[in-house]
Amino acid sequence: MNQLLEMYLTFAKVGVMTFGGGYAMLPILQREVVENKHWATEEEIADYFAIGQCTPGVIAVNTATFIGKKYAGNLGGVVTTLGVVTPSIIIITLLAGLITNFADLPVVKSAFAGIRVCVCVLILNSVLKLWKSAVKDRLTLAIFAAVLACSVLFDWSPVVFVLAAGLLGVGLVLVSARKEGKQ
Repeated sequence: MNQLLEMYLTFAKVGVMTFGGGYAMLPILQREVVENKHWATEEEIADYFAIGQCTPGVIAVNTATFIGKKYAGNLGGVVTTLGVVTPSIIIITLLAGLITNFADLPVVKSAFAGIRVCVCVLILNSVLKLWKSAVKDRLTLAIFAAVLACSVLFDWSPVVFVLAAGLLGVGLVLVSARKEGKQ
């Protein structure tokens, strides 16, 4: 029971400290789950982010569910999911009536503009941390470059990119292993 309470409170802390959506939550989630609690490794969290992006729903909620399930089974998945969404539910309920009355005020518009810039920095921080754990050699750099180029050139679903990158990774590893076997 103490473990589940700790998980709930940890993910509620992540949920309450996040502004700007699921991607902004990723660096906070990474710090809490990988660095502070050791519930997942850098590689696992990168995998959870990727899977969370491809599955229906919010990436942060999906990631929280995966981590909770891995660490404490089905009940852990439910507890972490509830933890990460509870602060948003409370805050949105309180603000819903107020925001429509004050959204046009210059100070509120300025505050939102500042928050958007901050969210961009948080997302960039998350990308840099994921880069360190994901792009380790020429092979992974090539996959990164291919996915980046395709994402700029084509308006495809993220699922297509993840599946293609996975297949490309398997294919390139098989080709590399075949070449090493011949030497």
